[in-house]
Amino acid sequence: MRALVVDDEPLARERMRALLAEIGGVEVVGEAGNGRDALDAVAQLAPDLLLLDIRMPVMDGIEAARHLGSLESPPALIFCTAYGDHALAAFEANAVDYLLKPVRGERLRAALAKARRWSGEEARGMERALGAGRSTRTHLCARVRGSLVLVPVADVAYLLAEDKYVVVHHAKGEVLIEEPLKALEEEFEDRFVRIHRNCLVARAKLAGLTRTPDGRLFANVEGVTTALEVSRRNLPALRKLIRTL
Repeated sequence: MRALVVDDEPLARERMRALLAEIGGVEVVGEAGNGRDALDAVAQLAPDLLLLDIRMPVMDGIEAARHLGSLESPPALIFCTAYGDHALAAFEANAVDYLLKPVRGERLRAALAKARRWSGEEARGMERALGAGRSTRTHLCARVRGSLVLVPVADVAYLLAEDKYVVVHHAKGEVLIEEPLKALEEEFEDRFVRIHRNCLVARAKLAGLTRTPDGRLFANVEGVTTALEVSRRNLPALRKLIRTL
């Protein structure tokens, strides 16, 4: 079994390597110090297993696990944490094992046995189970030619619904994600404002409104040249927001 060790503490990663070496049967193919780097490492190294810390900077383990659940063949996941918080029950219910720090060898051995029976469908089940009580993501995730492309939410200028997809327009281009615009609006209500039934705009990038000679109104968004029309229904709330900027 090929494993990736993910923890923001170098000493914790070193100790996990030592425990795995004692148990045997596991090859550590890499390390990462946060969830974002872990996702990049998964794409490069294709490990069978992640030993994943939960509380980390940049992207925590819970968010990383949710993104991994969208892969066609996700790796097995063993969560490592110093905190027995509410999310652990969801992990266990969906065949995701977890270890409380300090990790003990015999407990790790049992978790590895579970990991060998892990399946991608169970990983996707875990992602669905976490949906109801999940925290707000730091990144949006798109699948491009079988790989994950992560876009920091802070880099997104606007979200535009097209058919069953949402186009994420961000600082470096655009990607498609298969998520309802309404769900994105609810999750990121502090970051985006609806200007039309099919469009959410980043509050931090909203720069005002422009009226055309025929009376139509368009939102001015920093770094965006595309005309984004404001619907009459959303205009009052948008004007109120702009007055506070």
